[in-house]
Amino acid sequence: MSQNTDTIDVRPEEALDQNNLEKFLYGKLEGSKQSLIIRQFPEGKANLTYELKYGNYEYVLRRPPLGTVAPGSHDMKREYTVLSVLQKAFHLAPKAYLYEDDPTIIGAPFFIMERRNGVVVRTRMPKEFSKIDDAGKQISEALVDALADLHKVNYSELGLENFGKPNGFIERQINGWYSRWTKVKHQESFEIEAIYNWLISNIPKTNNISLVHNDYKLDNVMYSYNKPNKLEAVFDWDMCTLGDPLSDLGTFLCYWSAPLFGNNNIIPKDETLLTRKELIYRYTKKSGFDTSNIHFYYVLGIFRLIGILTQIYFRYLRGQTSDKRFAHFGEAIPFIAKFALQIIKNKKI
Repeated sequence: MSQNTDTIDVRPEEALDQNNLEKFLYGKLEGSKQSLIIRQFPEGKANLTYELKYGNYEYVLRRPPLGTVAPGSHDMKREYTVLSVLQKAFHLAPKAYLYEDDPTIIGAPFFIMERRNGVVVRTRMPKEFSKIDDAGKQISEALVDALADLHKVNYSELGLENFGKPNGFIERQINGWYSRWTKVKHQESFEIEAIYNWLISNIPKTNNISLVHNDYKLDNVMYSYNKPNKLEAVFDWDMCTLGDPLSDLGTFLCYWSAPLFGNNNIIPKDETLLTRKELIYRYTKKSGFDTSNIHFYYVLGIFRLIGILTQIYFRYLRGQTSDKRFAHFGEAIPFIAKFALQIIKNKKI
């Protein structure tokens, strides 16, 4: 990858204490006795992610966002813990090198992981894939196949059998996101209350337990250059735990749907992209899980998205981030809530 193609100068309000960090890391990473150059990955909406470069050696540093952080979220130790072992069974997980919980170094706990290179697909089809007729189909299949592969990982063999509490996982998810919303909401919402009441009254019974990424979506993975059918990495593991694998599928589906944001597509326009029904069918076939109640998990994914957007918008209103991408979130939240109620009513995805 050529220098600075996917990074920016560090935003002033999100700057790290470079002197402290350079002193702390000296000799701890290969190449770290050289001068340190720090740049920032600009696209994330929550955790802050930076490129650390020592000559030809490149690493990635992750830390929580600025401002108030909800309990159980943005957990750098959790992300480090899972990545330190997961690559043994799931090659798309980057290697983790170092975790530090001393907040005096850069102002928050952080960890450092392997730098992977490739293509991240966001709102436009990358130029690297533009001449491939069925790029959308290949992107879709690789993405959903990787999710099914993750859910088949034997977590006990990795020593992760105590990594979460799968019993009551879905109920805790519902109550957790409801609690986060109520603490930072900028206005009352009958629709969100109705979604919460429906979710808590309709939790499906399941015996399936797997590692759950908890934020699986298109822009949290990286594809190989010129190969839309091959993933290079899956990122953002700070909410990974043990739980119901279909919650991951529901999250994936809610981000896949452009109508959530009207004309502001959150996936590229490509006629060969798989539909949500096609994604469900492929996942079901590859995983072997029963997905007959997937509309519940889809609504749960949307409810979770509402909680995330509300937290980000709260930070924006308080001036804890100046990122203008977040300014429209206050208007988007009621729209998304009404969309979720339509799914509840129609039971269609």
